[in-house]
Amino acid sequence: MGADQPFEFKIRSALRQVLLDLRLAGVTHLPKACFGRKAKDREAAKPEGSVAPTLPVEFRAPPVELRIPEPTGEPRSTTPEDVTTAESTPGVSAGVAVARETGRPTGQSPQASDSLERSRGADRALKSQEREPPAQFASVGEQGGLVTDPGFSILALPVWAQESTVPPLSGEEKRQRLAALEARVAKCTRCPELVANRSRTVFSDGNPDSRLVFIGEAPGAEEDRQGLPFVGRAGQLLTDIITKGMGLRREDVYICNVIKCRPPENRTPTPTEVTNCRDFLDEQLAIIRPEFICCLGSVAAQRILGTKQSMTRLRGKVIRLGRVRVVCTYHPAYLLRNPEAKRETWEDIKLLMREMGLPVPPPRGHQR
Repeated sequence: MGADQPFEFKIRSALRQVLLDLRLAGVTHLPKACFGRKAKDREAAKPEGSVAPTLPVEFRAPPVELRIPEPTGEPRSTTPEDVTTAESTPGVSAGVAVARETGRPTGQSPQASDSLERSRGADRALKSQEREPPAQFASVGEQGGLVTDPGFSILALPVWAQESTVPPLSGEEKRQRLAALEARVAKCTRCPELVANRSRTVFSDGNPDSRLVFIGEAPGAEEDRQGLPFVGRAGQLLTDIITKGMGLRREDVYICNVIKCRPPENRTPTPTEVTNCRDFLDEQLAIIRPEFICCLGSVAAQRILGTKQSMTRLRGKVIRLGRVRVVCTYHPAYLLRNPEAKRETWEDIKLLMREMGLPVPPPRGHQR
């Protein structure tokens, strides 16, 4: 990260990276027992006669404090077809798992039994949270019903999606900070293969004061030549979606990509390349602070939501990511190869328009 970034941003970005690593390792929740368990409880939990090795330093994970807005309004009732239940995830405290499998050892003290019961209670509470995830991480279906997002974890809430007490930047301040960030991106050499292949970096296009950000995958050949995102054939299709479909101008929205350099032969970015560009995109979004994000393609959707779910499971709903609402749909380049998917994309765009309060054109058969 650059030296000119705010110290708080560096710390929070580093913390988010650690939490994402935990999530990729299968840890999606941290039981309270990880934070506040007293030493005497740990001692009481040991079988009688056992001797524990003495460690010079005791590791204790710090509690994570996330500022999450309270949900507003009452969700509409749902039908079984509208609801996707959360998947059970590994990563529960090892002590809880062992206790559940082995039960109480022979000769265990009453204090150890009480501690084990508390651990089991924490495990039951954790499973209850998995069955009933927070409303901030629910998805709103096209009919308004709540749909659980099975792939995102509260541990990985990005900085730009959190509520902030800091006043928003003015338009001029945003442009100055984005210009400084773009200069840093242009000097980036983290990915040698991309550096050797690129003509220039491709940072963004559009209005940084916009409520809506479109995020794609990576620049293509034409984007690499012009230094602007979505200016090739796929870009023309995106422009048509914005202007003809949504009734907006391209200058009314903000457009960028997950990575800022063109991959050779327009291949899919590797996980390492996505990681190398992570802090650039995070800082970009932290400066803009959009209300809505439209992810174009699975690479962008998985990067923004921190999930490995497919586009088939992510599209068709509005995912509430902290204070930001996210809609995922197919990449315009995919639509050029698969025109039959344009109908589904149009449904996703109409869903986004409804969330933004934009007028949705009636079906063609109903036009006079």
